[in-house]
Amino acid sequence: MQSQQCQKCAAGTYSLGTGVSFDEWDSLPKGFVTHGVTTNEENAQADCSNSTWTPKGDYVASNTDECTATLSYAVSLKKTGTLLFEYFYPDNSISFEFFVQNDQCQSTDSESRWMKTSETNWSQYKVELNKGNNVLYWRTTTHTLLGSAVKPVWLRNIQVSGVAYTSECFHCKPGTYSAKPGSARCSPCPADTYSNKGATVCHECEQDKYAEAGSGSCKPRPACTNSDYFYTHTPCDSEGKTQLMYKWLEPKICSETVEGALTLPASGEKQTCPPCNPGFFITNSSTCEPCPNGSYLNGTVCTKCPFGTEPVVGFEYKWWNTMPSNMKSSILRLEFSESDRSTAWEVAGDYVYTTAGDQDTDYLVLSLSVPGYRLPQSMTKDRERRELSRITFVFETICTADCTFYFLVGFHQWNNDVVEHWKGSNGKQSYSYLIQSNSTVGFSWTFQRTEDFYMERKYSADVAKIYSIHVTNVIGGVTLQCRHCALMSKAASACVPCPPGHYMVNGTGVCKSCPPNTFIRGDQPVGEAACVPCGSNTERNKAATACLSDCTLDVQTRGGALLHYDLSPLANVTGFRSSPRFTNKGLQYFHHFSVALCGTERWRPASCVDNVTESGREIKGYLCQSTVVPSDIRSQSMVSSQPFLIGDSLIGVTTETTLSGISSPNWLFPSVSGLPDVIFYYKSSDTTQACKQGRSANIRLRCSPMVAATDYITLPSNCSEGTCDGCTFHFLWQSQHACPLCTKNHYREIVSACIEGIQRTTYMWQQPLQCYGGESLPAQKVSACVTLDFWLKFGVSAGTIAAVLLISVSCYFWKKTCKLQYKYSKLMMSSGGKECELPTADSCAIMEGEDAEDELMDLTKKSFFTKIKSFSRERTSDGFDSVPLKSSFSCQHREDEDSDEA
Repeated sequence: MQSQQCQKCAAGTYSLGTGVSFDEWDSLPKGFVTHGVTTNEENAQADCSNSTWTPKGDYVASNTDECTATLSYAVSLKKTGTLLFEYFYPDNSISFEFFVQNDQCQSTDSESRWMKTSETNWSQYKVELNKGNNVLYWRTTTHTLLGSAVKPVWLRNIQVSGVAYTSECFHCKPGTYSAKPGSARCSPCPADTYSNKGATVCHECEQDKYAEAGSGSCKPRPACTNSDYFYTHTPCDSEGKTQLMYKWLEPKICSETVEGALTLPASGEKQTCPPCNPGFFITNSSTCEPCPNGSYLNGTVCTKCPFGTEPVVGFEYKWWNTMPSNMKSSILRLEFSESDRSTAWEVAGDYVYTTAGDQDTDYLVLSLSVPGYRLPQSMTKDRERRELSRITFVFETICTADCTFYFLVGFHQWNNDVVEHWKGSNGKQSYSYLIQSNSTVGFSWTFQRTEDFYMERKYSADVAKIYSIHVTNVIGGVTLQCRHCALMSKAASACVPCPPGHYMVNGTGVCKSCPPNTFIRGDQPVGEAACVPCGSNTERNKAATACLSDCTLDVQTRGGALLHYDLSPLANVTGFRSSPRFTNKGLQYFHHFSVALCGTERWRPASCVDNVTESGREIKGYLCQSTVVPSDIRSQSMVSSQPFLIGDSLIGVTTETTLSGISSPNWLFPSVSGLPDVIFYYKSSDTTQACKQGRSANIRLRCSPMVAATDYITLPSNCSEGTCDGCTFHFLWQSQHACPLCTKNHYREIVSACIEGIQRTTYMWQQPLQCYGGESLPAQKVSACVTLDFWLKFGVSAGTIAAVLLISVSCYFWKKTCKLQYKYSKLMMSSGGKECELPTADSCAIMEGEDAEDELMDLTKKSFFTKIKSFSRERTSDGFDSVPLKSSFSCQHREDEDSDEA
């Protein structure tokens, strides 16, 4: 300041002049601020206070949880300047943005604020800064929940120019030096050297000590162990032999002279070379070369595929003498290192394995690149339903620490999505991944021994091994084998697909039709076993590649009734969510499901998307799931990620609770109705580490006449995520459209009383109502009738008349009786009172019209019925009523009977 001139910094010191640099991250440098927030106002209760950027020594790392972490730095520029920083952004399941705000809090262009994923180990970013106040923001948000593996974003070497002129120089930190005056930065000391603060040179370590690059001190060398060396194989020589070579890990830090130390095993042992991989042949120089196009390896000679066959193209690596040309290994280092060693995987004959890195936190990457995929000629028809390609590999991990083994798929080796990961030791096993897009051309296997940083290597013996890798239908691949195919004609040699619904008879190339209502399973149907019967209430499609449901079915109940269902109103793609769920930090998220219940040839599948990553991955099928998080990232209210397929094929439709090994227990959705639920069963071909047989699902359709909505779908109360085991999903869909169609059996008629000569017949539904649609209720009927009042009056009148007649007849016969009794009394009196002595007379009849006014004397007591009987005697021809009289003979006969008894 006194001379008003710029002077060079002395050796051992440095200065950026008008700039500042941040390359030490043991703690957060002065001026930097980091904090964690939620991604949406709906998650205001989430605790993100600890979700911040974390210093890691040589770099600073973002958070990997579900919160948004922001790192900011405010700087005032005296003139226009620049910002330069290095970042590593390997995982696009994290949104990473950088922007600058000025005095008016205006941010940079939103289109350029989103960082691109890294294509090399570290990417460099440079931006111009305006004069005045600038606030720099680095912000990350993770969209992968529930413990899924996420790689953080790393920042280092942040440099800002255009700040106030400096009036002092800074001393080099320990482990670095500046040998010349006027240095803008200090250089790190190489391996096995060290330096103190403000050093101009680095000092050599003693013979029995070592130091990593950039160290401020030396450490004693440990004893060498079997973790300090690795082995590899030399290329095969002209004799078909390979040499086993042992090498020390570089940089070598162990000592062979310390007590108990191991020495490097002798190299040069010759071993027989493993055979060439399928599709490769051995040349005169004992190297493996691919067979020409259309040729396969027949023993030791490449041979053209015979007539009536086609080549099966792909890559199959199961012998590892040299690394294949389309594969390479690399090391991603988190800590600073001057090591130029880039070999992370070494071949070992039967497998390829990981070597020790400079640090246990290093990522050891093995990558495979393919140009694309193409179906064989015999599969080009109906290609949208064919399996484009599949990659299968066999691996094993042996670990003593918390190692992690990743399998990634994407556009290239540095822009991949983590498909699956395994932690800790895992026995030898196979994993298969279905490739659905020609843009999937990069595969990576990454192994990390531990996430905890240690200065020395502690877990070098932890290892990952890959035994075989097989990729099908690869463009530019080798012919793995030849298989029979159908021909256009007997004279033609071109292969054609078998017609829909046909399979190829074993080894003949002849296509034969499958039985009715069966579909073809597999891309190359060979043998009748390729014909799979369709499930209950389904029919195969025209291409005979799947079974479909037209959304109608008939169900026979236990009582013998036939129920007709029409579920077409529920056939449209329907989306629904689970109840809100929360992570450990209180972040709210949902499980979003999309379902396409049924449909015919023009059936539109359900889809789930990933709108976070650059790939924008979308999956389609009958049923899928994604994780939805409320967010304001990229101006989206909802962010969808982690989509996966639950069902891509319809197994059947039935009322049974088990179908093809898929179970739908009644206790998951108790019902009080006697009407059975209609159950749709689905299956997915995607396999995972947890679901080795693939996922499956069942949707219960329950009749609810009062539910008019078409999206009322619920999850089991005791399995709130829709699944109890992570592999089989259960859903209950309630709707009036899930009821059987109404028929005549579902309503009854009610006949009203006859009112004023009119009678009405009304129809009403049986209760509880368990149908919808179908037949409608008939209209009310009106008919003429005779009323009850008429019949009542008629009955009363008829009864009155009958009563009068009966009384008249009774009076008539009573009067006759009186006359007879009177005459009889007179006769008895004439006889002098003797019963058996009457005057001689032929008859005591009473002349018609005789006066009957004489007084009646009842001399004898006779019953009423006796009197009636006597009155009913026939009348004589002369008009008189005859009355039998007791004769003298009858009296005499009675006397004789009395004397006999005496």
